[in-house]
Amino acid sequence: MTNPQRLFYGSCFALITTALSFSIRAGILAQLGEEMSLSAQQLGFINSMWFLGFPISMVIGGLIYHQVGGKVIMQFAFVVHALGIISTIYAGSYEALLISTLLIGLGNGCTEAACNPMIADTYKGVTMSKMMNRFHMWFPGGIVIGSLVSKFMTDAGMSWQSQIWVIMIPTILYAFFFFGQQWPKAKVEGAATLKGNLWAMKTPLFLFMFVCMALTAISEFGPQQWVLLILAKSGAQPMLILALVTGLMAVARYFGGEAVHQFSTTGVLLGSAILATIGIFLFSTQTGAMAYVAAIVFALGIAYFWPNMLGFIAEYIPKSGALGLSIIGAVGMFSSSIFQPIIGRWIDSDRAAMAAQGYTGDELDLMAGQATLGTMVLFPLILVGLFTVLYFWMRNQETKGDSTDAEVA
Repeated sequence: MTNPQRLFYGSCFALITTALSFSIRAGILAQLGEEMSLSAQQLGFINSMWFLGFPISMVIGGLIYHQVGGKVIMQFAFVVHALGIISTIYAGSYEALLISTLLIGLGNGCTEAACNPMIADTYKGVTMSKMMNRFHMWFPGGIVIGSLVSKFMTDAGMSWQSQIWVIMIPTILYAFFFFGQQWPKAKVEGAATLKGNLWAMKTPLFLFMFVCMALTAISEFGPQQWVLLILAKSGAQPMLILALVTGLMAVARYFGGEAVHQFSTTGVLLGSAILATIGIFLFSTQTGAMAYVAAIVFALGIAYFWPNMLGFIAEYIPKSGALGLSIIGAVGMFSSSIFQPIIGRWIDSDRAAMAAQGYTGDELDLMAGQATLGTMVLFPLILVGLFTVLYFWMRNQETKGDSTDAEVA
């Protein structure tokens, strides 16, 4: 029995689980470090397990999706999510926290590996783009929920273990919605075979989008990881910036289908790159109240990157199948991971340069951080050029009547 509505609701709760595991874990770091006498470096390694498990299970899930089915992948996700949550709560050592966080990361990657192709196979055209955007709205939406829950529970003096228990709520809910449901079959001939997937992924269009995904991911996650630390010295409230960015992203993704219908997927991606460029530039030059204006522009820019990159692959390179979607998602995560230490080195270099100019204290941190954000403008700026090429190339293909199977290019 297949109930598309139940499958979609289950997918949303699974993504909320991912978001809560991200935001609540961030909210309890201080308590966790103090109670278990962990250094900042150890806490960093614990967090890195979340990012490590994600792309590993995403790629493996994409490889086996059509052999075992999305239902089995989500059953595994539930098991590792539940084990990860419970083992985190009862962890008595640093090593146990590493393993429990890795388990949660594996469950998060399975969610992407199973739910993205399910949505692509269930819906078509603009409807598919709308549902892909509404599915992915629950990552920033879930971060807002998790951040507020964690702040409330921390302020109320509740333990970090009780906060981790909250993550179990959407976990149980997605298991309920998925129970007894069958996953849809691939709607495009050749998409259900590994050979067909790999053949479609060898095309210039897929390789082009592979590069674009690396840049869209770092344009989104790079500034988000560092801008809060930088803006703490600017007169703006970092947590308000985070809430504003993630809240606007969730709202924008809810209306993502209408944006795609109005401007096309490639038009939305091009517009997003332009807004992201302006937003990061404003972050690199403005302080105080103007930082909130920068946050609005930046949020509207990055909101449509991830879901519409996946939507483009599903619509225009459908024979890449579940594997293609998983590979595109994984390269986004790997790109974010790879560039973080590079951005850190940029900050160190800019701090040394600003110190040489006589800046000290908070002013030094602000000037160095803004200089690094100025360098990060290059990521979306390159995308403006790439998406301009893609926009006009796809328009030309549609004019020729080839838009139904762009892989032939």
